[in-house]
Amino acid sequence: MTRLLVAGAGLIGARHIAHIRAHKDMTLTGVIDPVAKGADFACIEDVTADADGIIIASPTQTHRPILEHAAGRGWHALVEKPLATELAEIDAMIAAARDCNIALMVGHHRRFHPRVQALKAIVESGEIGQPVLASAIWSVKKPDDYFDVHWREGVEGAPVRMNVSHEIDLLRFLFGDVSQVVAVGANNVRRAPRVESGAVALGFEGGVCATVAFADTAPSVWGFEHATGENPNIATTRQDSLRITGTKGAVAFPSLRVWTGAADWSEAPAMRVADAEDGVPLVRQLEHFADVIAGRATPLNDGKSGRRTHEITLEIERAVWPKEVFA
Repeated sequence: MTRLLVAGAGLIGARHIAHIRAHKDMTLTGVIDPVAKGADFACIEDVTADADGIIIASPTQTHRPILEHAAGRGWHALVEKPLATELAEIDAMIAAARDCNIALMVGHHRRFHPRVQALKAIVESGEIGQPVLASAIWSVKKPDDYFDVHWREGVEGAPVRMNVSHEIDLLRFLFGDVSQVVAVGANNVRRAPRVESGAVALGFEGGVCATVAFADTAPSVWGFEHATGENPNIATTRQDSLRITGTKGAVAFPSLRVWTGAADWSEAPAMRVADAEDGVPLVRQLEHFADVIAGRATPLNDGKSGRRTHEITLEIERAVWPKEVFA
């Protein structure tokens, strides 16, 4: 049995707690939360339970002190994104994990979605040729009470850091590192002190050009969670939210419809639907975490990768939130 603690019993923390309790090979040894009903400990310093690892799903500003305490006690850590607000803090967390010889993983759980794994296999197989373009859309309307939580009122509650960062990490997982970022943003609906919609263009070192359009003020059928049904808080529509084109064809996600066979624009391609396994990405991530703790695997989503995704996320935030426009 892998013994796990969870720090933070909010939206994502509650999902981790439920998955650990339901898993036959894991046991929940405690929940750490200063206000949540039923929590076992108010703070990490109070923890008396034994553990092999900890999932840190508390507010971002608490991640570093919790991680450093956990590292000192030899607990491997899975930290929800972003690891911290500032890159210097992330560097300190990576150093603490290294110095204490613990594994540090970042909660970019989409990498573990079975359809993402199948999509990556299609892209890397050469079936659609050399990848050229990718286009994603993420458009939802968050309920107003979502922003009643104090730390979500400003920039930290904006969809770039909260949501678009997942899109960036997914694209990095598929295509490698980003070499160029261009972005625009707006806040013309709620007019709160944060960006609420925008568009991002990314250039990748391998030559792929990708776009991400996003909004948290516009209900739609398009978005990763809508498409896959992986988040119980977001309605499922099964509509494709990502499309990729290459020199020999194209693929849509998450339907995994693959079009190939057209020599040029005068020919219609043939379509097939690729297979994918079933599985809950958060559960698969927990199982991977257990394998990392046991020394059976190296992290697919380590601290260094999480730092790079956050670095790109911060660059996008600077581009979409010019203070002279929205002040």
